[in-house]
Amino acid sequence: MLPRPLPCAPDRLPRVFVADLTHFLELPEDVPGPARRLAEHLGGIVRAATAGDANTAWTSALPCRRRPGNRPCPGRMTILRPEPPAPIQWRCSTCQDEGVTSNWQDSPYDLRPRRLALARTSHEFVIPDQVAAALRGLHLLDPDAERLVFRIRAHPDGAAVTATADDLEELIGFVAAEANHEPNRRRQRRLDTAFNVLNDALAAMDG
Repeated sequence: MLPRPLPCAPDRLPRVFVADLTHFLELPEDVPGPARRLAEHLGGIVRAATAGDANTAWTSALPCRRRPGNRPCPGRMTILRPEPPAPIQWRCSTCQDEGVTSNWQDSPYDLRPRRLALARTSHEFVIPDQVAAALRGLHLLDPDAERLVFRIRAHPDGAAVTATADDLEELIGFVAAEANHEPNRRRQRRLDTAFNVLNDALAAMDG
């Protein structure tokens, strides 16, 4: 079972969102913005749930999409992935938003590894939330790097990454490649910041 969140404001009723992921795949180009953002949110939840362990609730670095009083909710998504075909359960760690997402298995967002991986020494380091968001926005990741990005956990000081030196070096390569071809200067600066943060973490591992 997912842990209960902190109480919300007394005038807010809890919301439970029940979603069939197949309804949010291959949306038309003219779909309204709120529907597209909801589809991206659900896709991120499924990516995080399938990048992490099954049958264990954990709190990812994914932010809550709610804006009570026009301010971003500070919560992060706590996720539980049972074995399929059971739906993925999710809940904000701060407010009472929660939901279940069904028919996630074998979707484009399903990041479960298809083969066994060798056990290697991993290191944990903390990055700013803005860097974690920039990593989630990368377009050119391979499945292993995508799993690394979406299993990033919430941390009191930002977001906690667990990676081997080889995996981190590969991720840095993806960030550099995308930054070098990014025409949007604002996004390029975010990627450059992510590149520097990850490089510093890799140097600390090697040291």
